[in-house]
Formats: sequence, structure tokens, C-alpha cells
Amino acid sequence: MLKMVRSKTVFGVGLLMGAALMLSACTSQFATRGNLPSEERMAEIIPGEIHARDVAEILGTPSTFSTFGGESWYYISERVEYYAFMEPEILDRKVIQVKFTKEGMVEWVEKKDNQQGRKIQFVERVTATAGNEITFFEQVFGNLGRFNK
Repeated sequence: MLKMVRSKTVFGVGLLMGAALMLSACTSQFATRGNLPSEERMAEIIPGEIHARDVAEILGTPSTFSTFGGESWYYISERVEYYAFMEPEILDRKVIQVKFTKEGMVEWVEKKDNQQGRKIQFVERVTATAGNEITFFEQVFGNLGRFNK
């Protein structure tokens, strides 16, 4: 009788531990990404007095650079919550843009957060291309006999 009670107890404890593990797998996880300079470091960036070399020394390597319209560096940081297989949710995003003059001096610094972001509307149209629509069988049998010797 004692063996049966022990086996039921071990089974019950094992069942509870398994359920706890399964529930803990569903808890959300947080990730912080990017390069967000501290306020003390940002105070060192004075427009008109600091050169791009000095900005790289003080703030580190930027997350990205501008492609068009002058020289700008962007420092991007975000905090994201992941929950199982669902779409990640951005909790907080900060972007610091440092704009430089042609001589490489800091022109201005701007800070933005996720409250100032905008949603981008994608165009659903498809651009037609020249060419043929090839069926599956044309793809499979189309090259038969076209090999060079």
C-alpha cells in the first residue's frame, strides 16, 4: 500500500512540475537592442564645436548612416517583448539623429521616441514585368534537348 501512495505522490509531483515548465515556457521575454548613448555622453555633443571623429569616440559606432540628403548618423535602440510564437511587441524605441555639416562638424542633434514614429503604408499593386508565364510542365520539360555537346 505504501508503494502505491509513493508512486501516486511521485506521479502527482511530476505532473505538477511538467505543468509548471509548460506554463513557464509561455512567459514573455524581453530583449534590448541597439546603441543608446547615456544622457551624460549626449551632453558632450555640442553643435558647432564637435567633429564627427569626436562623436564616434564619445558615442561609439552609429546604428546606421544616412543614405540621401547629407551626412547624418542614427543611434537606434529598442526594447521588445516576445511572447511565445506571437508577433513581437515594441515597448520602447529611441532614435538619436546627429546631423553634420559638409566640414564634418555637428550641425544639430535630435532625439525621437516611439511616440513620434509613423506607420508606413505599403502599396499593394504589382508591377508587370516583361516575359512569359511559364507553367510547371514547361519548366520541367523546357530544357530537354537544349544541352550543348
